[in-house]
Amino acid sequence: MSYKLIAIDIDDTLLNDDIIVTEGTKKALKRAIGAGVTVTLATGRMFASAQKIADQIELNVPIITYQGALVKTLLDGKVLYERSVPADAARKLLAYSKEHNLHLQLYVDDVLYGTEDNARIQAYSKLVNIPYVVEPNFELLIDKPNHKMLIIDEPEVLDQHIVVLQNLLGDQLHITKSKAHYLEFMHKEGTKGHALQFMAEHIGCTMEETIAIGDAWNDREMVQAAGLGVAMGNAVPQLKEIADYITLSNNEDGVAHVIEKFVFQEK
Repeated sequence: MSYKLIAIDIDDTLLNDDIIVTEGTKKALKRAIGAGVTVTLATGRMFASAQKIADQIELNVPIITYQGALVKTLLDGKVLYERSVPADAARKLLAYSKEHNLHLQLYVDDVLYGTEDNARIQAYSKLVNIPYVVEPNFELLIDKPNHKMLIIDEPEVLDQHIVVLQNLLGDQLHITKSKAHYLEFMHKEGTKGHALQFMAEHIGCTMEETIAIGDAWNDREMVQAAGLGVAMGNAVPQLKEIADYITLSNNEDGVAHVIEKFVFQEK
């Protein structure tokens, strides 16, 4: 198979544990791009955060952000695909978060919002290298277009709420985990799988000609949709079970290994 599109998750996939793209991975990406392959990012991060990573690897194509809710070009900032959280569902989730004292984050106009300046939003801001704005009254923001909503808490706390929230909002929202302590909420068509299909149509290739690489459960839809769905060596077990191939870990240039093996047919 001649692959024409590669979609790569950022955290714990493209980035190693030191939060960098290694020179080996950069070299492999540049080689693939030079061979005519479209390489894009597919991340839960907001566009402003993903853009900084894209600059490191010199991408100039549209990138998939907010789990697939926003596909936007890097050069001129043109929005190609966009899905926002339905207003009714957003209000229900806000009310639920208040009732259960959960840390909720909103994303409006590519700005990160929290209701208070606490350790959770500080750690998130540091990870994604993006500033945040404190707005105590989310009622002022909740009716504006939100590409996603995010609850941060301990994994066992989130696991208790997932069942309830699936029953409450599962018919309106795509609900997924990007990390053990991140519970994310998007439009039903705001998944990496939907965005990958859009990107394939946009560049004129079939889904069989696509590769998707990820490590977490929020990568499931694109790994299943791609012609070659790849799980990182450090991926969660559930993703490995459904992947077509398991590569090396993010600390072993797993992305570069996929490019060398499947794009250039090297051992």
